[in-house]
Amino acid sequence: MAAIEPRAQSWSKVANVIACGAVLFADGYTNASSGAARYLLQQVYPGSYDPYYGTLFSSLGFVGIIIGQATFGYLSDRVGRKPGMIFAAAWLALFSLLSGIAYGGRDPTTLWKLLIAYRFLLGFGIGAEYPAGSIAASENTEDEGIHKGNQQKLLVLATNSAIDLGFVAAYLVPWICVYIFGTDAEGLGWSWRLTLGFGAVLPLIVLPMRMAMREPKLYRRSSGKALKTSELPWLLIFKRYWPRLLGVCACWFVYDWVAYPAGIYSSTIVSAIIGDGDVKSNLAWDVVINAFYLPGTFAGLFLVDRLGPKYTMIIGFILQAIVGFAMSAAYTNLQNNIAAFAILYGIYLSFGELGPGNCIGVMATKATGPTVCRGIFYSTAAIVGKIGAFVATYVFTPIQNDVGGSDTVAGETVPVYIGSSLSILGALITFFLIPNINADWMTREDALFREYAQQQGFDVSKLGLPDDDTETLTDADEKQ
Repeated sequence: MAAIEPRAQSWSKVANVIACGAVLFADGYTNASSGAARYLLQQVYPGSYDPYYGTLFSSLGFVGIIIGQATFGYLSDRVGRKPGMIFAAAWLALFSLLSGIAYGGRDPTTLWKLLIAYRFLLGFGIGAEYPAGSIAASENTEDEGIHKGNQQKLLVLATNSAIDLGFVAAYLVPWICVYIFGTDAEGLGWSWRLTLGFGAVLPLIVLPMRMAMREPKLYRRSSGKALKTSELPWLLIFKRYWPRLLGVCACWFVYDWVAYPAGIYSSTIVSAIIGDGDVKSNLAWDVVINAFYLPGTFAGLFLVDRLGPKYTMIIGFILQAIVGFAMSAAYTNLQNNIAAFAILYGIYLSFGELGPGNCIGVMATKATGPTVCRGIFYSTAAIVGKIGAFVATYVFTPIQNDVGGSDTVAGETVPVYIGSSLSILGALITFFLIPNINADWMTREDALFREYAQQQGFDVSKLGLPDDDTETLTDADEKQ
């Protein structure tokens, strides 16, 4: 059979993918900006902050994300991608705005409690965005208007690159605000409010675009929405796809575990350069530290379609492990050369984004299973990843204490040794359990699953939306 020429790229189709995924910018922005706003609030109300608030702030945000992912992983399969995307964008915009205008009366403690409640609700919206927006973006990359050589690149750009840009913007926005409004109590008050409120901007821009969309073609053609949940062939699904789901879950757990110990060196670099610093200096260096993610995610865009997400992820895991081992082994010497330390640290973060940071979402949406269960499988993997971050956070301090404390060389290096070792494990899991993804992977996988399920006695005519006008799969479509 003659090779099928790739169709010309449609920029309206590209815009659909971006609109589906780009609200993940709010994930990076909201998570990081809440930390920046908390720092500014501590300057405004220096005597009102209780560390317990910080614990609640982080914990309830985490819980909200887990609940949102679990809820909308199910709903995105059973109700549709589009309703979930509309809800997530509107929800994130609403509670970002409410966070920015939060008022606690004359008691700052009331304000802290209100912001903690909003953080939980924002977490729920972020959790909803993951299975709704990411999956819709992934499915839209296989539309006819997307060049086959850009499918994975476009998905990464719309998801992980958007998250990383959100990290940078989360400190850039308050830094700009502080320069505009000043560092007195009134100026910092404007700065923290605008920082939190700015999280509503992108969701509001994208919301009308999402409302005008149709469901992705893959969902219209192959979803199980017309069936009851109990009528889906779950035994057949797990029998065929459990190794892939296990592999992606394990890799996401490893990636989120590794990402946490990576953060311990940022405070080392900042304190060595500016010490305690003023508000402007601290925010400026937070911008620089978070910008370390960007070279990795953008460099990975040029590899993910050429090598495939599998091998790009393996390369990123291995290179991050090598740099992590080297950085920890030379930690004592690097303390006296902060420039070299900062460069190595930036490379370490970049390799994490080039590999698993960019590719784990591609694997979770495209490799774990067919369209009938894509939302549930994706949210399962994402939740396992968040559990990895939680476990790493929980055991981090005990590990440091066991090796001498956080102010010792061992306390600074052992967590990164562990993280680097886990990166090697992640590379091995990826190699043995996860397939490599290429162009139109989900389209072919849906066709293969239909064939498999039909052979096992399942009535595949019930799949897809009954009133859909999507053309029937042809042999040529299945073999592309």
